[in-house]
Amino acid sequence: MSETTKKELLNIKNLVVEYTSDDETVHAVNGVSLTLNRGETLGLVGETGAGKTTIAKSVLRILPDPPAKIRSGEIFVDGVDLLKIKEEEMRKIRGNKISMIFQDPMTALNPTMLVGRQIQEAIELHNDCSAEEAKRRAIEMLEKVGIPGERYGDYPHQFSGGMKQRVVIAIALACNPELLLADEPTTALDVTIQAQVLDMMTDLKREFHTSMIMITHDLGIVAEVCDTVAVCYAGEIVEYGSAEEIFDHPMHPYTIGLFGSLPDMSSKGKRLKPINGMMPDPTRLPKGCAFAERCPYVTDQCRNEHPKQRTIENTHSVSCFCAGEVVR
Repeated sequence: MSETTKKELLNIKNLVVEYTSDDETVHAVNGVSLTLNRGETLGLVGETGAGKTTIAKSVLRILPDPPAKIRSGEIFVDGVDLLKIKEEEMRKIRGNKISMIFQDPMTALNPTMLVGRQIQEAIELHNDCSAEEAKRRAIEMLEKVGIPGERYGDYPHQFSGGMKQRVVIAIALACNPELLLADEPTTALDVTIQAQVLDMMTDLKREFHTSMIMITHDLGIVAEVCDTVAVCYAGEIVEYGSAEEIFDHPMHPYTIGLFGSLPDMSSKGKRLKPINGMMPDPTRLPKGCAFAERCPYVTDQCRNEHPKQRTIENTHSVSCFCAGEVVR
């Protein structure tokens, strides 16, 4: 797709989300800005606790309130700021224009309802059609994700983990959404089933012309399905660019550390290089760079000043004082 024909679907600007309790505030998302074009897949990568799921739930406005609060920012989908519309309008968008595949298929399904009925419910909610038509489309969706239509009348406990995940994907895609938020959709699956589910999601995404945000900590998945990549650390996007830019020329020390901790089959006997330390306490984020205490290139400037996002080349941007100098 050429640059001139690309059309922006999602634009997140300076999103700030906090979780508050009686005596402390968790700074979960701190000024995140992202864009996603139609038909493309954005990989949101980072450690557990980096704020990836919070970003996705903010788009759908399904954060638990309390304790979560969107303090500031804008989330535009098709030019409409989702944070400014009424809840009644938002309900029409959820599951219809924007859908989400949740991380654990074991808990995403209602154990007391037939799996086919759960797909049918989503179709009936957002489409003006008869129950018979909705059921027919639900059976069709089951077959699209590789499950025989006769299993419409089965319950979730009669399915394996991989089959449950296929049902969850069928529910998410039942109304042909423009944007799909996939929250680590293959984490609970074994490697063989992971590959099958990813291939299926890629095919369905192409068939339905769906844009997707793939939330994961698996860089192998990112390499396979993503067009652009945003590396998330301590609630911030520290590096952003096309998949080629991030994989071929990583610039942020954290991104380089992620690649360094991956096993390389061509380097037999070579030790991995894990990133030392832990992410900072989100209730007490440092004044300077959040990665400073784990960074091998840290300077006094890093500890005292917060780096701003700067463009390296084309779409490639990074929040680091030493990117392109010491790191390269």
